[in-house]
Amino acid sequence: MGRIVKAQAQSALVEYFHSTRSLRIMDAENMGKNTLEFFNRLMKRRYHPVNEFEPFFESIGLNRSEYVEYLPRNLMFLCDDELLLDNYYVLYNYGIERNRIGKIFREANEVFRGDYGSLQAKLRSLEDLGLRRSLVAKIVAASPRLLKVDVDEFVEFLEMLKMVGIECEWLSENICEEDSYSWKCMLQLMCLLCKLGWSEKQVGELIKQHPDLLLECSGRVTYGLIGLLLKFGATKSDLHTLFHQFPQIPVLKFTKNLHTSYMFLSEIDMAARDIGKIVCSYPALLGSIELKKVKSILSLLSCGKNRLCQMVNDDPFTMEAWVLGRRFERLETQKRAAKSMALKTEFLICLGFKKNSEDLEKSLKMLRGRGVELQERFNCLMKNGLSREEAIKMVRISPQILNQTRDVIETKIRLFFEELGYGVSGLLTHPKILSYTIKRVKLRLLMYRWLKGQGAVRPGLSLSTLLATTDEEFFRAYVVPHARGLEFWIMILSRKLATQIAQIVELGMNDDLLKWRLLKLKD
Repeated sequence: MGRIVKAQAQSALVEYFHSTRSLRIMDAENMGKNTLEFFNRLMKRRYHPVNEFEPFFESIGLNRSEYVEYLPRNLMFLCDDELLLDNYYVLYNYGIERNRIGKIFREANEVFRGDYGSLQAKLRSLEDLGLRRSLVAKIVAASPRLLKVDVDEFVEFLEMLKMVGIECEWLSENICEEDSYSWKCMLQLMCLLCKLGWSEKQVGELIKQHPDLLLECSGRVTYGLIGLLLKFGATKSDLHTLFHQFPQIPVLKFTKNLHTSYMFLSEIDMAARDIGKIVCSYPALLGSIELKKVKSILSLLSCGKNRLCQMVNDDPFTMEAWVLGRRFERLETQKRAAKSMALKTEFLICLGFKKNSEDLEKSLKMLRGRGVELQERFNCLMKNGLSREEAIKMVRISPQILNQTRDVIETKIRLFFEELGYGVSGLLTHPKILSYTIKRVKLRLLMYRWLKGQGAVRPGLSLSTLLATTDEEFFRAYVVPHARGLEFWIMILSRKLATQIAQIVELGMNDDLLKWRLLKLKD
């Protein structure tokens, strides 16, 4: 259908509604010109009589799937449903736009079937709460359910709003008819902020500065943001700092950016503890930036994930240069590698390694980490019962022990000395013990100590004999031969693993080595 013909047809439809059906001219124009779906359908069937309810419902903002169930079976003319029209005019005359009345019909259909005057009384009761008529119209258009349910939650919300120093006019300036609101959720958010240590005045000031903290999804986004930070270990002080310096961006976008930044740190294999520290210490930064993909940054910088982790740990604000749409320079890889190698070389020379010696070169290839980190890990050895000379001796024999974090080194030394009862001499003769997993060391040495108490093995076996063998060799040599060996082995395992072994034993298998292999598969 051509544009001119379509305009003439719409004009004819308006004329029909107004002159023939005696509808008000404004309603006739709204139903004739703002109902594209009905108009197209009408043009296809042409000579069928017009069901006036169809363009009426579409003109107030409903699509066919939403209003088809409400089409009267025995009526075609709007004037035959006086109650529907009366309540429609109550809302329109109150100041609610025609295309927003459909939302009220959809969410509070009952009010269109109430007695004459009941809808007007409901609107007046909302005015009695101290709200201007224009604000009531805006609130009802946004939250039609207020017309059909008890308004106690809404009243409590208004009272809380007043307590934090926000006047009702703030609602008029900030709520949007297109959105829907849960007054209960918003009330709970304000109460939560007070429980987290904000004064009522501070809560009010925060909401005035950032209305969407309260209004975006009725505060649910802010709830999620607070919950996310608390999971990372954020304190009340951390939350106060964040919201005090909250950037001027929507809270939904901020929360999305924060989550993206967390995923970025996870993808570069940063330690969980370091991620938590950065998220809690720099949430405003992480929520303000929209980072490029990890692969893109690795390619552009020409570096590895370890280097990215180091850069972020050294200065989290480095990430500001990695945001979408911003260019940045490639790192000087060779220069950086040379500097790192020089620092590690200097560290080893301080421990007594000779320049350009074979031992020095061999150790450099085995060491991972910056010179400063290696020095800290070396110092950790001395802080936990070793002299400098003893620590140097261990590093000369097994340089790789310094590739572990300070926490791991300290945990293993304490296990060796305090729980297992070994002395420094054991570490000096077999320093590689610090490279084995805690589980491996603990299981084998506890098993060996029990076997000595049973007189089943000779005392004085070297640690290398006990720890350097494969799991299967140890199990075959020290657990299987003793009648109660498997029982004790189960006892010293973790509960979860012990349960798994017990299930294997219940299978009634005679081959202990096969049991061990099944256990390895389940572990």
